[in-house]
Amino acid sequence: MMDIREIMRKLPHRYPMLMVDRIVELEPGKRAVGIKNVTISEPVFTGHYPDLPILPGVMILEAMAQVGGLCLLPEEGGEVRGEDARVPLFTGVDNARFRKPVSPGDQLRIEVTVLRVRGVIGKIAAVASVDGQTVAEAELMFAWGRV
Repeated sequence: MMDIREIMRKLPHRYPMLMVDRIVELEPGKRAVGIKNVTISEPVFTGHYPDLPILPGVMILEAMAQVGGLCLLPEEGGEVRGEDARVPLFTGVDNARFRKPVSPGDQLRIEVTVLRVRGVIGKIAAVASVDGQTVAEAELMFAWGRV
C-alpha cells in the first residue's frame, strides 16, 4: 500500500501529470493495483470535451504506466531524488484497447501484472476498470533510466 506522499517520493511526476492517487495492492516486481480518482478540475477537461468531458485514452495509458512503474521499483528505496536514482521509463505500448469512456466522478482502478523483466527492459499487462467494468487494457514496455 502507498499513499500519495510515498507515491510522490517514488515517481518524478507532479500535477497535472501525476495520474495515480493511491496504491491499494502491491507485490513488488509482480503485480500492483492503483487508484486514480477522476475529477472535473483536471486541466484536460477544459478541452476534451467542454460539453462532454471524457478522460483521453492517452491519460489512461499514462496512469497504467505510473502504476506499472511503481510495481517495478524495488521494495526498499526507489526514490527519484539523488545522483543514482533510476526509474522505469515508459517506452512503448502494444494491444491498447479502450472499451468505455471514463468521466469525471469515476474511480479508475488500474491492475498491472509484470510479464517480464530482462536487464533494463520490462513489460507489463494492464487493465483499467470503473465499477468492475473494463474500460481499457494494454501491454506497456519500460526501460530503466534517469530523469
